[in-house]
Amino acid sequence: MDDRTARDMALDMPGTAVKERYDRPSYSVKKRTYMTVWPVEQRAMLKLTPQQQSAHVDAHPDVFSPSAKARGRYGWTDVHLADVDDRVFRYVLDLAWRNVAPKWLVATRVAPPRG
Repeated sequence: MDDRTARDMALDMPGTAVKERYDRPSYSVKKRTYMTVWPVEQRAMLKLTPQQQSAHVDAHPDVFSPSAKARGRYGWTDVHLADVDDRVFRYVLDLAWRNVAPKWLVATRVAPPRG
């Protein structure tokens, strides 16, 4: 997977807006960021809950890791794009989107199958 595929998947999520922050694309819904991408590093950072983060880091330690500094304690999770399967990424991207989207918008989307 690459950063363009991650971008396309994010823009497919209802209500998503993309904005450049610190020369990196950040994806948000209703002004709440759920993903930032580092294209050169082929890395994305997703807003998961600490429980979701723990489950995915345990299941795929070569793909997921807690983000650096204090962000990781709050569920921010790094995803190594070169190592992640498209289906797994779509699933965790959907989780991140659901974690920040308003409930009325979440109800409009069917969850993808677990990755």
